[in-house]
Amino acid sequence: MPFRPGETLTYDVSWSTYLVAGTAVTTVKEKKASLDSTAYYVVAEARPVPLVARLYSIDYKLDSLIDAYTLLPQRGTVYTEEGTRHHLRITRFDRGARRAFFESQSATTVKSDFPIASSTQDALSALYVLRVLPLKAGLHVTMPVTNDGVNYKMTIDVAAKERIKTALGDIWSWKVLPTVVDDKGQSVGKNLAVWIADDATRYPVKIQADLAVGTFVLQLRGGQ
Repeated sequence: MPFRPGETLTYDVSWSTYLVAGTAVTTVKEKKASLDSTAYYVVAEARPVPLVARLYSIDYKLDSLIDAYTLLPQRGTVYTEEGTRHHLRITRFDRGARRAFFESQSATTVKSDFPIASSTQDALSALYVLRVLPLKAGLHVTMPVTNDGVNYKMTIDVAAKERIKTALGDIWSWKVLPTVVDDKGQSVGKNLAVWIADDATRYPVKIQADLAVGTFVLQLRGGQ
Protein backbone atom coordinates (compact mmCIF):
# COMPACT_ATOMS: atom_id res chain seq x y z
CA MET A 1 0.00 0.00 0.00
CA PRO A 2 1.26 3.50 -0.74
CA PHE A 3 -0.35 4.73 2.51
CA ARG A 4 0.31 3.57 6.06
CA PRO A 5 -0.81 4.35 9.63
CA GLY A 6 0.49 7.76 10.64
CA GLU A 7 0.44 9.26 7.15
CA THR A 8 -0.77 12.88 7.30
CA LEU A 9 -1.34 15.07 4.26
CA THR A 10 -2.07 18.79 4.58
CA TYR A 11 -3.72 20.89 1.86
CA ASP A 12 -4.34 24.57 1.29
CA VAL A 13 -7.93 25.04 0.14
CA SER A 14 -8.89 27.83 -2.23
CA TRP A 15 -12.55 28.67 -2.74
CA SER A 16 -13.86 30.94 -5.48
CA THR A 17 -12.01 34.26 -5.09
CA TYR A 18 -10.19 33.29 -1.88
CA LEU A 19 -6.60 32.23 -2.61
CA VAL A 20 -6.42 30.35 0.71
CA ALA A 21 -9.86 29.82 2.23
CA GLY A 22 -8.98 27.02 4.59
CA THR A 23 -6.97 23.92 5.39
CA ALA A 24 -7.77 20.26 4.85
CA VAL A 25 -5.92 17.39 6.53
CA THR A 26 -6.20 13.69 5.75
CA THR A 27 -4.76 11.17 8.21
CA VAL A 28 -4.47 7.40 8.31
CA LYS A 29 -5.05 7.18 12.06
CA GLU A 30 -4.44 3.47 12.56
CA LYS A 31 -4.80 -0.05 11.23
CA LYS A 32 -6.93 -2.16 13.55
CA ALA A 33 -9.10 -5.24 13.89
CA SER A 34 -12.62 -4.59 12.64
CA LEU A 35 -15.56 -6.83 11.67
CA ASP A 36 -13.55 -10.07 11.59
CA SER A 37 -10.97 -8.38 9.41
CA THR A 38 -8.44 -5.54 9.57
CA ALA A 39 -9.21 -1.96 8.55
CA TYR A 40 -7.50 1.37 8.05
CA TYR A 41 -9.17 4.17 10.01
CA VAL A 42 -8.91 7.25 7.80
CA VAL A 43 -10.01 10.78 8.74
CA ALA A 44 -10.30 13.95 6.66
CA GLU A 45 -11.01 17.33 8.25
CA ALA A 46 -11.47 20.78 6.72
CA ARG A 47 -11.73 24.17 8.40
CA PRO A 48 -11.89 27.70 6.99
CA VAL A 49 -9.32 30.38 7.78
CA PRO A 50 -10.61 33.00 10.30
CA LEU A 51 -11.53 35.58 7.62
CA VAL A 52 -13.71 33.13 5.73
CA ALA A 53 -15.13 31.70 8.96
CA ARG A 54 -16.58 35.13 9.76
CA LEU A 55 -18.56 34.99 6.52
CA TYR A 56 -19.34 31.27 6.42
CA SER A 57 -18.63 29.23 9.54
CA ILE A 58 -18.29 25.54 8.78
CA ASP A 59 -16.28 22.58 10.03
CA TYR A 60 -16.28 19.40 8.00
CA LYS A 61 -15.09 15.92 8.97
CA LEU A 62 -15.24 12.60 7.16
CA ASP A 63 -13.96 9.26 8.33
CA SER A 64 -13.95 5.78 6.89
CA LEU A 65 -13.03 2.29 8.01
CA ILE A 66 -11.43 0.76 4.91
CA ASP A 67 -10.93 -3.00 4.87
CA ALA A 68 -7.21 -3.63 4.48
CA TYR A 69 -7.73 -6.63 2.18
CA THR A 70 -10.59 -5.57 -0.08
CA LEU A 71 -10.16 -1.76 0.20
CA LEU A 72 -13.94 -1.53 0.59
CA PRO A 73 -15.38 0.68 3.34
CA GLN A 74 -17.04 -1.01 6.30
CA ARG A 75 -18.48 2.24 7.63
CA GLY A 76 -18.23 5.91 6.77
CA THR A 77 -19.38 9.08 8.53
CA VAL A 78 -19.72 12.74 7.58
CA TYR A 79 -20.01 15.39 10.30
CA THR A 80 -20.66 19.06 9.56
CA GLU A 81 -21.06 22.15 11.68
CA GLU A 82 -22.60 25.16 9.93
CA GLY A 83 -23.02 27.90 12.48
CA THR A 84 -25.23 26.40 15.20
CA ARG A 85 -26.42 23.51 13.02
CA HIS A 86 -24.79 20.11 13.51
CA HIS A 87 -25.36 17.22 11.13
CA LEU A 88 -24.04 13.65 11.37
CA ARG A 89 -24.50 11.13 8.56
CA ILE A 90 -23.49 7.49 9.01
CA THR A 91 -23.33 4.78 6.36
CA ARG A 92 -22.78 1.14 7.31
CA PHE A 93 -22.11 -1.47 4.66
CA ASP A 94 -23.38 -5.05 4.75
CA ARG A 95 -21.27 -6.67 2.06
CA GLY A 96 -22.95 -10.06 2.37
CA ALA A 97 -26.42 -8.60 1.81
CA ARG A 98 -25.14 -5.97 -0.64
CA ARG A 99 -26.97 -3.24 1.23
CA ALA A 100 -26.05 0.06 2.83
CA PHE A 101 -27.69 1.34 6.00
CA PHE A 102 -27.85 5.14 6.18
CA GLU A 103 -28.66 7.31 9.18
CA SER A 104 -28.95 11.10 9.17
CA GLN A 105 -28.88 12.84 12.56
CA SER A 106 -29.64 16.57 12.89
CA ALA A 107 -32.72 18.05 14.56
CA THR A 108 -34.36 14.73 13.77
CA THR A 109 -33.05 11.26 12.87
CA VAL A 110 -33.88 9.61 9.55
CA LYS A 111 -32.88 6.06 8.64
CA SER A 112 -32.96 4.17 5.36
CA ASP A 113 -31.35 1.20 3.67
CA PHE A 114 -30.87 0.45 0.00
CA PRO A 115 -29.11 -2.00 -2.34
CA ILE A 116 -25.52 -1.39 -3.43
CA ALA A 117 -23.10 -2.96 -5.87
CA SER A 118 -20.56 -5.32 -4.33
CA SER A 119 -17.67 -2.91 -5.01
CA THR A 120 -19.32 0.30 -3.73
CA GLN A 121 -17.02 2.87 -2.12
CA ASP A 122 -17.76 5.93 -0.02
CA ALA A 123 -16.41 9.38 -0.91
CA LEU A 124 -13.29 9.16 1.24
CA SER A 125 -12.36 5.55 0.53
CA ALA A 126 -12.64 6.23 -3.22
CA LEU A 127 -9.80 8.75 -2.95
CA TYR A 128 -7.54 6.17 -1.30
CA VAL A 129 -8.45 3.52 -3.87
CA LEU A 130 -7.31 5.90 -6.62
CA ARG A 131 -3.84 5.73 -5.08
CA VAL A 132 -3.50 1.98 -5.59
CA LEU A 133 -4.81 1.79 -9.15
CA PRO A 134 -2.21 1.03 -11.88
CA LEU A 135 -2.52 4.50 -13.39
CA LYS A 136 -1.53 5.05 -17.00
CA ALA A 137 -2.74 7.31 -19.79
CA GLY A 138 -5.96 5.99 -21.28
CA LEU A 139 -7.02 3.91 -18.26
CA HIS A 140 -10.81 3.86 -17.87
CA VAL A 141 -12.41 2.60 -14.66
CA THR A 142 -15.98 2.59 -13.35
CA MET A 143 -16.46 2.82 -9.60
CA PRO A 144 -19.81 2.78 -7.74
CA VAL A 145 -19.91 5.24 -4.83
CA THR A 146 -22.56 6.01 -2.23
CA ASN A 147 -22.80 9.27 -0.32
CA ASP A 148 -25.55 10.69 1.93
CA GLY A 149 -27.86 7.77 1.16
CA VAL A 150 -27.60 8.11 -2.62
CA ASN A 151 -25.84 5.80 -5.08
CA TYR A 152 -23.59 7.33 -7.72
CA LYS A 153 -21.63 5.97 -10.65
CA MET A 154 -18.15 7.42 -11.00
CA THR A 155 -16.17 6.84 -14.16
CA ILE A 156 -12.47 7.61 -14.11
CA ASP A 157 -10.34 8.47 -17.11
CA VAL A 158 -6.59 8.96 -16.79
CA ALA A 159 -4.95 11.64 -18.93
CA ALA A 160 -1.24 12.31 -19.43
CA LYS A 161 1.13 13.15 -16.60
CA GLU A 162 1.55 16.79 -15.64
CA ARG A 163 4.12 18.61 -13.54
CA ILE A 164 2.34 20.06 -10.50
CA LYS A 165 3.93 22.74 -8.34
CA THR A 166 3.54 22.11 -4.60
CA ALA A 167 5.19 23.26 -1.39
CA LEU A 168 7.12 19.98 -1.55
CA GLY A 169 8.49 20.83 -4.99
CA ASP A 170 7.37 20.00 -8.51
CA ILE A 171 5.77 16.55 -8.67
CA TRP A 172 5.01 14.63 -11.85
CA SER A 173 1.44 13.44 -11.42
CA TRP A 174 -1.21 11.53 -13.33
CA LYS A 175 -4.25 13.68 -14.12
CA VAL A 176 -7.34 11.66 -13.20
CA LEU A 177 -10.68 12.91 -14.54
CA PRO A 178 -13.72 11.62 -12.62
CA THR A 179 -17.26 11.95 -13.97
CA VAL A 180 -20.03 11.43 -11.40
CA VAL A 181 -23.73 10.86 -12.07
CA ASP A 182 -26.46 10.14 -9.53
CA ASP A 183 -29.06 7.38 -9.63
CA LYS A 184 -31.22 9.56 -11.89
CA GLY A 185 -28.40 10.05 -14.39
CA GLN A 186 -27.79 13.69 -13.38
CA SER A 187 -24.20 14.94 -13.39
CA VAL A 188 -22.68 15.99 -10.07
CA GLY A 189 -20.02 18.71 -10.13
CA LYS A 190 -18.01 20.04 -13.06
CA ASN A 191 -14.33 20.21 -13.93
CA LEU A 192 -13.52 17.43 -11.48
CA ALA A 193 -9.86 16.41 -11.47
CA VAL A 194 -7.39 14.73 -9.14
CA TRP A 195 -3.63 14.63 -9.69
CA ILE A 196 -1.94 11.53 -8.22
CA ALA A 197 1.85 11.59 -7.75
CA ASP A 198 3.72 9.24 -10.07
CA ASP A 199 6.07 8.03 -7.36
CA ALA A 200 6.05 5.66 -4.41
CA THR A 201 3.95 8.02 -2.24
CA ARG A 202 1.03 8.19 -4.69
CA TYR A 203 -0.03 11.37 -2.90
CA PRO A 204 -3.10 13.19 -4.25
CA VAL A 205 -1.19 16.42 -4.90
CA LYS A 206 -4.09 18.50 -6.23
CA ILE A 207 -7.88 18.19 -6.28
CA GLN A 208 -10.30 20.53 -8.03
CA ALA A 209 -14.09 20.69 -8.41
CA ASP A 210 -16.74 23.17 -9.49
CA LEU A 211 -19.67 22.72 -7.11
CA ALA A 212 -22.92 24.61 -6.52
CA VAL A 213 -21.31 26.73 -3.77
CA GLY A 214 -18.20 27.65 -5.78
CA THR A 215 -14.91 26.39 -7.18
CA PHE A 216 -12.65 24.46 -4.82
CA VAL A 217 -8.97 23.63 -5.30
CA LEU A 218 -6.94 21.64 -2.77
CA GLN A 219 -3.15 21.94 -3.18
CA LEU A 220 -0.76 19.72 -1.24
CA ARG A 221 1.26 21.68 1.31
CA GLY A 222 2.85 18.92 3.38
CA GLY A 223 3.07 15.16 3.71
CA GLN A 224 4.58 12.73 6.16
